[in-house]
Amino acid sequence: MNEPFLAIINPAAGGGRCGERVGAALDRLRAAGIALETAKTGASGEATRIARDAYLNGYRKFLAVGGDGTAYEIVNGLFPDSLQPVESGGDAKDKIPTLGFLPLGTGNSFLRDFVDGNSGKDGLVHALQALEARRSRPCDVLRLTHKDGAIYYTNLLSLGFTADVAALRHRRFQGLGQFGYLLSIFLCLARLDRRPFPVRSDGQLEFDTRPCLFLTFNNSKFTGGTMMIAPDAVTDDGLIEYVRWGPIGRLGLIRNLATLYDGTHTHHPLAERRAVRRVEFQLDGPVDVMVDGEVLTLDCQVIDVLPSALRVVV
Repeated sequence: MNEPFLAIINPAAGGGRCGERVGAALDRLRAAGIALETAKTGASGEATRIARDAYLNGYRKFLAVGGDGTAYEIVNGLFPDSLQPVESGGDAKDKIPTLGFLPLGTGNSFLRDFVDGNSGKDGLVHALQALEARRSRPCDVLRLTHKDGAIYYTNLLSLGFTADVAALRHRRFQGLGQFGYLLSIFLCLARLDRRPFPVRSDGQLEFDTRPCLFLTFNNSKFTGGTMMIAPDAVTDDGLIEYVRWGPIGRLGLIRNLATLYDGTHTHHPLAERRAVRRVEFQLDGPVDVMVDGEVLTLDCQVIDVLPSALRVVV
């Protein structure tokens, strides 16, 4: 049976470019025989509500039409509602949702893991071809439990410098595009804040309280579209790729900024990475975090993995 995808569309994504381009993309998929139904969002958080209601009404195939934020909201609509059947057994295969992408927003960092950089294809072309080929694979979902609940993500969560840049851009320079991003980097460099975020993972007895520039907890490799923050991440290995960069100075960071884009920053003497199943936090209170392109302020407690809890069309 050609079960339809529910395409959840954020027409405002990419400064309105999504709304202008979505019609042609959906027409191409329909011409390829892919059954589609559509729903448009009009406000932040609406994609979560639409996805949750649709899942409870029997939908299992979803299409994120927009940017990273649209996909993030949909994932948070699919969990924890779909989590209980998967964890408790039964017809688990029938309960696992599938998520495809039409990256018509500012970017889709998650999808970049699967695009051959030498092929000349952009993310949209790759996504359309994956949908037309009915190509999908298992994907882990990472869960952050915080003081007030839980959030779910498929890309990464970061604290420290990377979250500070994202938060500053979101709060003060959102309308300035790429210039706002560069300005946020410059200002965060000027006040470079290297501080501890006490964490421990997989049987460690003591919390790591060393100051650091940033911590990231990754399911996939890229952030910000082209920054390869976690070069060793694998999306279906049941593990969290934990990357830490210690208290590097301003000059050292400037000299090594390019290495964040090719993944070689993990070879720096102040950097370390490891693959873990669980991370615990011992923070003094809420902190800014950047998760799948979104900026939140949360009192983080635990990150763990829901192995192969999602299928992605990539």
